[in-house]
Amino acid sequence: MKMKMKHNWWQILIVIMIFVLGLACCVAEDELCGVERREEYEYGRIIDISHRYHPDMPAWESKDSLGQFVWLTRSMANGSIANFSQFKLPAHSGTHVDAPAHVFDHYFHAGYDVDSLDLQLLNGPSLLVDVPRDTNISADVMKSLNIPRGVRRVLFRTLNTFRRLMYQKEFDSSYVGFTEDGADWLVKNTDIKLVGIDYLSVAAFDHLIPAHLVFLEGREIIIVEGLKLDDVATGIYTVHCLPLRLAGLRDHP
Repeated sequence: MKMKMKHNWWQILIVIMIFVLGLACCVAEDELCGVERREEYEYGRIIDISHRYHPDMPAWESKDSLGQFVWLTRSMANGSIANFSQFKLPAHSGTHVDAPAHVFDHYFHAGYDVDSLDLQLLNGPSLLVDVPRDTNISADVMKSLNIPRGVRRVLFRTLNTFRRLMYQKEFDSSYVGFTEDGADWLVKNTDIKLVGIDYLSVAAFDHLIPAHLVFLEGREIIIVEGLKLDDVATGIYTVHCLPLRLAGLRDHP
């Protein structure tokens, strides 16, 4: 089965704004200050599909939320010439990328960190698809999606989005992700090199390490996790994903 894909002029850009740090104000302060938080720009031509970092977002395998991660170290209110902040944040938080070093120790020591990822793969045409809501992404599900050869970047929207898991404080291990055979089918039967998903892991919890190993062993696939795909229509977009160049990190917001 062939999928006919049409690229509308207005459906040009999904942007993953990696580490836009408007983090010092809490929501209540935003309301007092009248700060506008936008998800779309240019009448929907640009859509930010990264989650805003805040203390109440889920943290990996934690019953507690992420918690405080930004501190004001110097304040103009206390006589400083400017406001200065510092942050301490688990790298596997919010919208983030995984490098081969994430699950392969020899790749970690060889330097295959986030700074080694291919920017050509992180930027370019991408297909957003909806996954059946009652299942993990198995080999059978991958077959049913009929993703054409030649498609290199796919964002998978799952039940995670509709359950709003990224908006809950507590980590939920029942999230939807790839099974080992689903990852294996993608690697062997598609041209996909960027895999995006809408929770903190691309792999289903019961397939956590095996699925990651399949994806990252060949160092050809980049994983983007924790995407914000609410209210975005399925179709073709141009994705831009630009992680900071921090050496030594095996995953990074």
